[in-house]
Amino acid sequence: MARPKQSRLLVEERRRRILEMLEAQERVTVDELVGRFGVSAVTIRGDLDALSAVGAVVRSHGGALKRVEARDEPITVKETQHHPEKTRIAQAALRMIRDGETIILDSGTTTVEIARQIKSATFQGLNVITNALNIAVELANLPHVRVIMIGGLLRQMAYSLVGPSAEHALRSLHADRLFLGVDGLDPEIGLMTPDVLEAKLNAVMIEIAREVVVVADSSKFQRRSLSVIAQLDKVNKVITDDKAPAELVAALRARNVEVVCV
Repeated sequence: MARPKQSRLLVEERRRRILEMLEAQERVTVDELVGRFGVSAVTIRGDLDALSAVGAVVRSHGGALKRVEARDEPITVKETQHHPEKTRIAQAALRMIRDGETIILDSGTTTVEIARQIKSATFQGLNVITNALNIAVELANLPHVRVIMIGGLLRQMAYSLVGPSAEHALRSLHADRLFLGVDGLDPEIGLMTPDVLEAKLNAVMIEIAREVVVVADSSKFQRRSLSVIAQLDKVNKVITDDKAPAELVAALRARNVEVVCV
C-alpha cells in the first residue's frame, strides 16, 4: 500500500518543480524536462497535460509556457495605454485600405484609431462591418462610409456586441479585409482575448475575411489570455510598433506572417 502513495508524492513533487522552473524561465520543453527528471517523454507530457487541465500552465507545441493572464480592462483605461504606437499602427492600416472595399473593424482601442484615421481620409466609398459601438459612432456621420452594425449582447467593458446572434449575422457577410485587435499574441499559441464570447466572434470574423490583419502594439507580444481566437496560420499580416522583440517578429515571419513595424 505504501508504494502507490510514494509514487503519488513523486508525481506531485515533479509537477511542483516543473512549475518552479516555469516561474524562473517562463518556458520549458519536453526534452528539457525528460533530461531534468529522468523520466519518459510520455510521462512528462502527462504532467504538462495535467497542469494545463487545472490552469497552472499554458500547453504549447513541445512543452509549456508560464500562464500570464492579460487582464480584461475597461476600454477607457486601455485607450490611455500606448496611444502613440496605436496611432502609428492605425496610420499603417489605413494605407492598406482600398476605395470600395468592405472591411471589418473588430472592437478595441487600436481599431477605433483606424476608424478615426478613416474620418480624415478621402475614400469615395467604403463598407465597414463592426461589432463596436464606439467605432460605429466615430463613422456614423460620414456619407461615403456605410456602417454595418451587427447586433448581440453588449460587453460594457469593451463597448462590443458578442454572442450567437452576432455570430449568425456575420456568417451572412463577406469582407475583403479584417483588422483584428487582440489582447495577447504568442507565436506558439496564437491570438488571444480574455472573453470567451469575443474569441468566438473573432473566429467568425476570420472565417469571412479574405485577408486577416492583426493590429497589436508590442505590449501584446507573448501576453497570454484566457481564450484562444485562432492559430497564426489564419493570419496574413501583423502591424505592430518598432519596440516589438526582434526574435518574436522573426518567429512570426518564419510562419509566413508578414510583419509591418512602425
